[in-house]
Amino acid sequence: MNVRVNGVSSPAPDSPDTTAAEHIRDRLGLTGTKIACGTGVCGACTVLVEGAPTASCLLPADRLEDREVTTVEGLGGDHPVQRAFAAHDGMQCGYCTPGFVVEASAFVDSWRAEHGDVRPGRDRVADALAGHLCRCGAYEGIFAAVDAACAGEFDTEPEQAPPRADALAKVTGRARFSADLAPEGTWEGVIVRSAHAHARVRAVDPGGARSAAARRPGPGQPVDPNPVFTDLLGEERTVRYVGQPIAAVAAPTAALARAAARAVRVDYEPLPSVLGVEEARAQDAPRVYPTRAERQAAPSNAEGPGLPGRWDGNTRGPTTVGWRGATAVRRLRTAAERRDPRLVAQEYTTAVQVHSPLEPHVCVASWDRDGSLTLRASTQAVSKVAQKAAERWKLSPERVHVLSEYVGGGFGAKAGLSVDMVAATELSRLAHAPVRVSFDRAEELTDAGHRPGTRTRVALLADDSGDLAALTVDSHGDGGVSVGSTTAVFGLLMYGRSPRRARDFDVVTHRPPGAPMRAPGGAPMSWAVEQAVDTMAHRLGEDPLSLRRRWDGNHRRRALYERAAALELWRERPRGARTGRFRRGVGVAASNWLYLMGPSAKVELSVRDGAVVVRSATQDIGTGIRTVLGEVVAERLGMSAADVRVEIGDSSSVHGTGSFGSRTTTSMGPAAADAADRLRAELREREPGVPASGPIPEHALKDALAAAEGVRVVGERGRDRRGALTPNMDDLAVGRGMTGAVHVMEVEVDTLLGRVRPTRCWAGLAVGRVYAERLARNQAEGAVVQGVGYALFEERRHDPATGVVLTDNLEDYRLPGMGDVPETEVHFHQEGFEHAAGAGVGLGEISLVGVAASVANAVHDATGWRPLDLPIRPDRLLEGLR
Repeated sequence: MNVRVNGVSSPAPDSPDTTAAEHIRDRLGLTGTKIACGTGVCGACTVLVEGAPTASCLLPADRLEDREVTTVEGLGGDHPVQRAFAAHDGMQCGYCTPGFVVEASAFVDSWRAEHGDVRPGRDRVADALAGHLCRCGAYEGIFAAVDAACAGEFDTEPEQAPPRADALAKVTGRARFSADLAPEGTWEGVIVRSAHAHARVRAVDPGGARSAAARRPGPGQPVDPNPVFTDLLGEERTVRYVGQPIAAVAAPTAALARAAARAVRVDYEPLPSVLGVEEARAQDAPRVYPTRAERQAAPSNAEGPGLPGRWDGNTRGPTTVGWRGATAVRRLRTAAERRDPRLVAQEYTTAVQVHSPLEPHVCVASWDRDGSLTLRASTQAVSKVAQKAAERWKLSPERVHVLSEYVGGGFGAKAGLSVDMVAATELSRLAHAPVRVSFDRAEELTDAGHRPGTRTRVALLADDSGDLAALTVDSHGDGGVSVGSTTAVFGLLMYGRSPRRARDFDVVTHRPPGAPMRAPGGAPMSWAVEQAVDTMAHRLGEDPLSLRRRWDGNHRRRALYERAAALELWRERPRGARTGRFRRGVGVAASNWLYLMGPSAKVELSVRDGAVVVRSATQDIGTGIRTVLGEVVAERLGMSAADVRVEIGDSSSVHGTGSFGSRTTTSMGPAAADAADRLRAELREREPGVPASGPIPEHALKDALAAAEGVRVVGERGRDRRGALTPNMDDLAVGRGMTGAVHVMEVEVDTLLGRVRPTRCWAGLAVGRVYAERLARNQAEGAVVQGVGYALFEERRHDPATGVVLTDNLEDYRLPGMGDVPETEVHFHQEGFEHAAGAGVGLGEISLVGVAASVANAVHDATGWRPLDLPIRPDRLLEGLR
């Protein structure tokens, strides 16, 4: 059999069960072809077969016989599409980028052959790339890139460097993610998961796999090829959801590992389960956590330390916060008794939203002969994982090495020592070989974390002047076996300091645990509160934007209201009742988010071979911190960014903060600036021509770097002026001030089919200094995409009888594609955080919080129907319009 890949004759597949994607990646080493969904939905594995874009994860490898295959590596790096993607920042994490680039290259070539240098336009590009998903939501850059490539703008090399430092690595497939880094001889691991929603595990039969370490092979001796087995339950022998890890096996090949996993036999004692929230709240419901110790050990879906709460059966809470809460309750009760029309009281629900980054949870673990451990892991927290691994396996910190050069998204799901890392590490110890454990998409959509569902009741009252007189928010979180709901508490942070009370509850069930997801608690809070505020505006006969501006106490957001009010999108919106099949509506939502930071962030600068090298153990999950670090150092030293080399994602470097809580840039940026100032001082000692500030003359810089070879300095983040609101809590602190956002959304509602199509969005963000504007804009645009998915499509469903997750693939769990999202304009208000180190704060969370609510308010504006339940499915909309 002959296969020509990128113009070269290549080895034939060695297994009849091998897919083309597996053969290309594992046998040929062309890892630019990514495997994400495994069902041909996401497009990450796209290659050209005889020039036609093909999903290689579905194609049997033997179908490549006598055919010409081109992967992203075969495009050479100088295709106009690759240049355009890099220049327009058509990417974030970069995991899906090779698939997009391959498909787009075929489209651009065929389009230009037929149409010449004519722009195809947004709708035509969306159709051409309909088989591709970007979970980061980098669609705006992709639209611009493909349009520009079709127009011939990138037939030659652009004069300016791409805005993202690693853009070329991502568009060429050279960027190596954790699953791409398996060394020769790596075994494959598979996790054995519970088939019951609630059971006691009496015994686990490894089915022939060895569960104790065999002799360690000596030099030149072969490794025992028999599968190995490890128990993952430990002393806790109770499983509480379908899909909970029980054990793991590994073997030299994936096929053997899967067979070994099927051979494992688990002896269960089934126990009564509770699978629905209402069922769980019944007094006679089976208890998910019957003992105090079990309740205290319940996993948390909160981002920071959880608030204490008492338990009543399967309900935890309330955790109650507020000010003049009794006054608020009394005013609302009195208003209800007199049927005051200025009282708005309504219940809103949200569905479970799954993180589902396209790069799944994956870890390649290996033990060295000296007892050191190396983890090549997809993680949002390199330093934290290294620390936790050292604690778990009782190793000194210097004997744990965590590597994560490129991370294919996370959104909060990859923030700790996860089960893929634990399983790979234990199996590697037994196999005496590196072991890779990677979730498939079903595992990722079942047991890799999710944003809990919520049921939230909001009551707010306006006084005779139309001012907010009272507010209560009561929210019940549905996080499966996890707790930590913070939806209601975020309602306290909006619209001044009128009397208010917030109460958060958790209702636990025998379903998989939630995890913090982008703006945890914030998005469901906004869904409820911002719709209630919109309802109040209609009750008072007031413009919804004007009411928010009048009620709002966030001075940074006032500038956003003024800007939004002047938008053509807002000024020229339709007024009054609308008729006809297609109805246009415009809605607005405001939002807050906390200013969080990592006080322990550090950046190391060294002089190596005449260049400045930036190092830190932070990681880039697509937000662009690799670029920010290089640009901050270059700007501070007055040198070219091309002369700065950035090395991140390696725990052997100085502490880098985790990439969650919108704290990476606001933590690492100031640390990089401090390191640059320290290095300038060192250079000045060696070269008098180096000025105290400003650009360094080229000749002086060259001489100074030559004289400073081997110099190393470490910069730290430093304190904000007036300090933080909280102490350092394991590299997490709350700063002074709240970020703010205003989202204005336009939708078109098809009243015949019940479909909602967002068409335009304006996102105004008050976040202080923006470090790398195009990358920041990309993040904000991606947040709009994820918010639209939350509003319209994403809904995890389970079998109510068994607890099995039914939406365990990307056909049944729908992510928004390029044809589903609005054309988005982002505006940054960069004032108001001058007290913060670096004068800027995070924007990842605030960019998302109000998006779904703005969609809902736009739907109401178009139709007069108020969507109370998320997502806004066609059946719900049609029922509401009857």
